[in-house]
Amino acid sequence: MEKINFEVRGMSCGHCVASVKKAIEKVDGARVDRVDVGSADISYDPAVTSTKALEGAIRDAGYEVAATGQSPL
Repeated sequence: MEKINFEVRGMSCGHCVASVKKAIEKVDGARVDRVDVGSADISYDPAVTSTKALEGAIRDAGYEVAATGQSPL
């Protein structure tokens, strides 16, 4: 498993947090560690999914996203 932190722009409330969390949870091989207004910490299995897939899920939920850091567990 690896961890990544995303800066998520366009979030302003608890509903936004729930939307981002739900979008990430739909990605096979991904686990939500924490989502707050403006950021998301995710653990993922690179053999199953990619950071691009995670970014895509967040964008599809209606938010802008940029990776800020990645590290192995």
